[in-house]
Amino acid sequence: MEEQEVEVGVGPWVGPWPENPRYDAELLSHGDRRNVVDRYRYWRREAIVADLDARRHGFHVAVENWSHDFNIGSVVRTANAMNAKGVHIVGRRRWNRRGAMVTDRYQHEHHHVDAAALAEWAAVEGLVLVGVDNLPGSVPLETYDLPRACVLVFGQEGPGLSEAMRAECAAVLSIAQFGSTRSINAGAAAAIAMHAWVRRHVFAQQP
Repeated sequence: MEEQEVEVGVGPWVGPWPENPRYDAELLSHGDRRNVVDRYRYWRREAIVADLDARRHGFHVAVENWSHDFNIGSVVRTANAMNAKGVHIVGRRRWNRRGAMVTDRYQHEHHHVDAAALAEWAAVEGLVLVGVDNLPGSVPLETYDLPRACVLVFGQEGPGLSEAMRAECAAVLSIAQFGSTRSINAGAAAAIAMHAWVRRHVFAQQP
């Protein structure tokens, strides 16, 4: 049997239109096929961002971008899923957005020319830079008490964190591995680290 393609989202609004200004007239008319949870169907982008802003978590995510790494999009998509407070691109301003699946439209994006610039910004904001990379001397993520106000910093696929960035980080954390591969995908590593922060500062606070 041929697989039927499942249509994502919802069609045009049925019934009287809602009067709340958060709704978008064009979406109400033509349907909403965006990559958003059902809670935000038919909402204007600005309304979604405002609602997310009211609930953002205390961590930021930074990614080094020296060679147009396609994994950045995956990192940004996970940052959106975990509702990170901000996404920071270090190095080249332009990055491959394909993997983000348009989720970057709902994030606050910042650019820094190099590691020193990111560190200077973080110091002003009272944020700790925490690198994530399987390097000699790194501390296990599984046993490290992630600070609430921090920037989780990731290098690019292959070379990992630059030496300049490592020098700016208060700690560099490694993710436990038990197989034969030397390292895991940068996007996967970022997802694990972000979820570790959520487990520590969101679920640990719940009764």
